[in-house]
Amino acid sequence: MGPQRSVTTQTFKVLAALMSSEQELSGAEIARSTKLASGTLYPILIRLEETGWLRSRWEAEEPSKLGRPRRRLYQVTALGARRARAEFRKLSSLIGELAWE
Repeated sequence: MGPQRSVTTQTFKVLAALMSSEQELSGAEIARSTKLASGTLYPILIRLEETGWLRSRWEAEEPSKLGRPRRRLYQVTALGARRARAEFRKLSSLIGELAWE
């Protein structure tokens, strides 16, 4: 997500879902919230984590105790929150400019 790459609508959806939650979200919860297919969602999550915008971890509980596979949980980092807000401000500014043309 460096300066050469713009934030897509789908990425904004993922960031908005994560930033609107006070707790970590699983990929399935993000998918339900954003209505994104896994083939779109997981590459976004991987890219955001590689750039430091997100962090993730596996649930600590054993799958046998959970009665299901462990989930990977995602959370926006402080860097990710700052960068996402900056990108949203840029988008809002652009939309405002276009509305008056």
